Amino acid sequence: MFYPLTVLDFLDRAETVYPERIGLVDEPDQTAPSWGEITYGELARRARHQAAWLDSIGVETGGRVAVVSHNASRMLTSFYGVAGYGRVYVPINFRLSAAEVRYIVEHSGAEVLLVDPELRATLLDIDEPITARTVRVLGEDDEEIFGRPGTDATPCPWAGDESATATINYTSGTTARPKGVQQTHRATWINATVFALHAGLTDRDVYLHTLPMFHANGWGMPFGTTGVGVPQVVIRKIDGTEILRRVARHGVTVMCAAPAVVNSVLDALATWEGEIPGRGTVRVICAGAAPPTRTIERVRADLGWEFIQIYGLTETSPLLTVNRLRSEWDELPATEQARLLTRAGAPAIGVRLSIAEDGEILAQSNHNLDAYWQNAEATAEAQAGNWFHTGDGGSIEAGYLTISDRKKDVIITGGENVSSIEVEDALMSHTGVREVAVIGIPDAKWGELVTALVVRAPGSAVTAEELITHCRRSLAGFKCPKQVEFVDELPRTATGKLQKFKLRQGYSAG
Repeated sequence: MFYPLTVLDFLDRAETVYPERIGLVDEPDQTAPSWGEITYGELARRARHQAAWLDSIGVETGGRVAVVSHNASRMLTSFYGVAGYGRVYVPINFRLSAAEVRYIVEHSGAEVLLVDPELRATLLDIDEPITARTVRVLGEDDEEIFGRPGTDATPCPWAGDESATATINYTSGTTARPKGVQQTHRATWINATVFALHAGLTDRDVYLHTLPMFHANGWGMPFGTTGVGVPQVVIRKIDGTEILRRVARHGVTVMCAAPAVVNSVLDALATWEGEIPGRGTVRVICAGAAPPTRTIERVRADLGWEFIQIYGLTETSPLLTVNRLRSEWDELPATEQARLLTRAGAPAIGVRLSIAEDGEILAQSNHNLDAYWQNAEATAEAQAGNWFHTGDGGSIEAGYLTISDRKKDVIITGGENVSSIEVEDALMSHTGVREVAVIGIPDAKWGELVTALVVRAPGSAVTAEELITHCRRSLAGFKCPKQVEFVDELPRTATGKLQKFKLRQGYSAG
């Protein structure tokens, strides 16, 4: 017997087992009318109505539906209302400019564009509005898209095809036009299931959507949480204090976040009054960049939350590795435990890793991308030799992967290779540093100078000389920054990744 794996499996189970359980708690503070709390039964009904609406306007199987939205219950429902019934869901980064969104809509061939009302002014009410065959505003056109509460609809049946494209997720496009990553139903299903297993999800959890849903489909968490009946709390805009409030109010037990989000929660502790919510019950799953050892120590000591590290890319759905405290480490000092947790982790179930001769990390799994949309050349390059080429450099020791750097971020100074991540970790161990980015800038003598861009911690007056001296205590001399500059903030992507190419561009322009 063969039964195709599709993303609708997760919602079907939630509706069967937990129809009366609250499935979604919508953001209360938004331009569109909040959905408030809705059950998994109601979520399934709204998804069916959305699919029936797409039937009625002639969007056939395989048709693309683009959504530009902050985290919202409407966006999460659309994973099922669109992809669950055979169309292709194209979630777009809401922070992009109108020109960038227009490129993605046109490149994907989206027939339908759904826009959050907060983005109407920048995407639709402009001289050259972004267009598709059908354009609707979420919140304003809800009755048409999702139907009225209490009414149901029967969409056209879809037989299901696990090799069909479920979503197209566009990369950040930091060096060229963004590429559309095609993920199949099978890849999405396996990633979500494996991630749920490694995260230990059960129906006793409560999930907070601190991670943008557009980014690698929220790492698959909208599916895994739904499948095991986890109540999901939506937060639109990230604020450390508000995250703590939501944890306290809703009994949140798990969230996914980039290091910048984790830092915002740690910063909020300075003004938080009362008991820290979630102590001993919350686990935060972090990716985007390896956070410094000191940050991990603070999450575990100051917040009392469990810290889990993962590694992956949009092209890998994203899960490749998981690093979670294991019983063999229980008796180690807290600092050593934190150091071990800075590693990317061990391969997730079904993932195979290898290191190429040039140090690049290669990956094989059942949830690597199917292809780059309409880009056969980039697909062939990324999948050469039946391995996905990550573009990251790293090493594997005792089964655990350590990221050394993006290949393009390795600094070559005086003929020596320097990992910017290693230097950043050394700088972040100084209490006067809140954030740091280390880059190489052209230098006639050394080839590249190790340069640190530092955001001081609140109230800190640390100097460049102090930081360089601090680094010399743990790093070889050639790895230490040759110059330190202080900045107010660092450029990041929507998921918190440092955009070092922008920093390097600034020095090139200078």
